[in-house]
Amino acid sequence: MSVTNERRYRFSEAPIWEIQRQYYEEAGMTAWHNDQVPQYITSNPMIGGAYAEMIFGLLMDRATQGLAEEPVCIVEVGAGVGRLACHVLHELRALIQYADIPLPPFRYWMTDLAMSNVLAWKEHPALQPFLEDGTLDVARFDAVQDTELHLLVSGETIVAGALKQPLVIVANYFFDGIPQELLYMGDGRVYETDVFIRSAQRGENEGEEAAAKLDRLSLRYEHRPAPEYEREDYFYRDLIAFYQEELDESHLLFPSSGFVCLERLHALSTAGSALITADKGDHRIDNWRNAPPPELIRHGGFSFTANYHAFQYVFERQGALALFPPQHYKNINVGCILRLERPEACVHTRLAYRRVIERFGPDEFYSLKEWLDGHLDTMGLQQFLGFWRLGGYDAEFFAQSARRISELLPDAYEDELDDITRGIELMWSSYYVMEQKYDLALDAGLILFEMDRYKEAKTFLEASVEAEKDEVVSTVYYCLAICCFEQEQEEEAVRYLKLLLELEPDHEEASALLQEFEK
Repeated sequence: MSVTNERRYRFSEAPIWEIQRQYYEEAGMTAWHNDQVPQYITSNPMIGGAYAEMIFGLLMDRATQGLAEEPVCIVEVGAGVGRLACHVLHELRALIQYADIPLPPFRYWMTDLAMSNVLAWKEHPALQPFLEDGTLDVARFDAVQDTELHLLVSGETIVAGALKQPLVIVANYFFDGIPQELLYMGDGRVYETDVFIRSAQRGENEGEEAAAKLDRLSLRYEHRPAPEYEREDYFYRDLIAFYQEELDESHLLFPSSGFVCLERLHALSTAGSALITADKGDHRIDNWRNAPPPELIRHGGFSFTANYHAFQYVFERQGALALFPPQHYKNINVGCILRLERPEACVHTRLAYRRVIERFGPDEFYSLKEWLDGHLDTMGLQQFLGFWRLGGYDAEFFAQSARRISELLPDAYEDELDDITRGIELMWSSYYVMEQKYDLALDAGLILFEMDRYKEAKTFLEASVEAEKDEVVSTVYYCLAICCFEQEQEEEAVRYLKLLLELEPDHEEASALLQEFEK
């Protein structure tokens, strides 16, 4: 028997936020399994490279200003699956090595609410080089509650005023999922919009998983006067007055928790902070005009639109410089807010933003990729190579394109084969293993095998076998045997043939090869 209950809540205090926390703590790294929670758009190598360029620009700016002694620290809030950090670290280190100029050292701190995620990063193979040399550290951080960072690897505690360089705050798909106030502007007055939550209860649901709880909820809204926002001593009174003047019959998400989180992180440094953020967020006031009440967008957890306009308005009036694209975004909006003593002096940072976000950035890249995903069957090899390079040798795009690449190989030129081989090596060097629907090592190994690059193919096919010991297909052993024969590694070839015949005793070619060798 099911019963429907309905209760009224202040929007920021509604149980949806606690259920959201519960979801991520329960799911841990599995939240991103096969994109239950979207991660690709804000975690691919292209956006990682763009962030690395901006951080590199800030390092150059600090060095130019004669401030290169103390390390620049980067904290990623809500680092989730961890893939973005890996790409940023990999590319930032490459930029520093390539430039070979005196720069401040840097440290990168990954944080999340779910301790299971923090512990998973600590053991992830792709992050070990950065953890071992002290560049990377990890911490559990509750953006709504915590005021300090307790680093797990070094054991350090970062308190207010501890840092002497600006703190770089990386926040992707973050502000859209933490508690917000919901306001309504009408006839020049401010109203809070309370939410009525209806939940169809099915008997005993104690211990029910968060995702199931969210699936049973439906929301409706009702306004009530909120004179506290109109008081002259309200901290964000100027912003609210602006909304009263500019907006009418409009719902507005107000990032109360976002402001608190940013102020606490900002306080960790005596030199200010730089926010780099990507989200489904609006910085234009026009996008909030006549806005209806928000819908609960479900994707494992849930999200709402982030109010970047509020951040820009408040921080610019405190002397910050806010960078957002002049063009309208389609999928994600990428911004950079420099809360420093002289933000206009950050020339290299500003130029990097212009180059990697404003001119052509992650939003444009994702729009192109969405289009290309539907046209893989007509893609030529040069088109594949061009977009693959543009995306920073992205593993997902390679895996999606593997069948088409195979079809194009018979007509490929030798220099194209060389470029594919080099691209695979670069892709693998920054590959971040996740629970996903493809075996990258297998895809790469089979493509290299078809290209007669037997030495390289063997390396990747062996990596696939090692990772998928219980699910090895017979074809892989056959390809490995051929790779070994081509390199005159007969004993290994025989071993792989025998493994193949254990799986597939009637494999005629393997039997013939084995008999030929054992004569």
